[in-house]
Amino acid sequence: PFTFPVRPVSLVKEWPENKPPFRKEDFLRADQQDDGSFYAIPRFVYHIDEAAVSSLTQYYRNNIPAGSDILDICSSWVSHYPLEFPKVMKRMSATGMNFFELKANDQLTDFVAKDLNIDYKLPYDDESFDVVTCVVSIDYLINPIEVLSEVRRVLRPGGKVIISQSNRCFPSKAIAMWLKMNDRQHLELINAYFQYAGGFVEPRKAFDITAQGPDSYYDPMFIVEAVKA
Repeated sequence: PFTFPVRPVSLVKEWPENKPPFRKEDFLRADQQDDGSFYAIPRFVYHIDEAAVSSLTQYYRNNIPAGSDILDICSSWVSHYPLEFPKVMKRMSATGMNFFELKANDQLTDFVAKDLNIDYKLPYDDESFDVVTCVVSIDYLINPIEVLSEVRRVLRPGGKVIISQSNRCFPSKAIAMWLKMNDRQHLELINAYFQYAGGFVEPRKAFDITAQGPDSYYDPMFIVEAVKA
């Protein structure tokens, strides 16, 4: 019942060249307690609606080549990859907060349960992956620039990052400045993270991939895509 337009979004905000303009309090959260307790109980639910899931899956199908080694960070019991991916991809790895959610993700070849807010180092060798994905989760990272620096490290040259984002979140766990921004500003912020992580081709690309269908509203879905230099 859905169609999946891909509409380019221009990233126009100019960020300072050298030092990030962010303050420590920008990355504070209403719930500053250990994330381990918040995510201790598995949540076998979708965090975006069916239309947004379908749109993201279709985007992956059209933009991740067969034979790729893929890493999904901040993953869970579902990565929203197309059903055929386990048969056509070389490797599908993931890191996420909850061991049981990751174990239930039957598309994965391997996984590591890991809290990137405690230790942002990814447990993989340099240049191990062709594609890294992150679904509606970058707003929870308190060290997003460092995490993307690690993403760059584990990517092969020419590999790409696909960050997807909607307008849903756990407000108590999203960082302070994210909650003060609209969808458009979120895309500019993610672009800034890539800029300060370094080593990604400019300009980055952003897309509105919100599905269309018979209903008047579907969860919005956006992509920011970056390529390792």
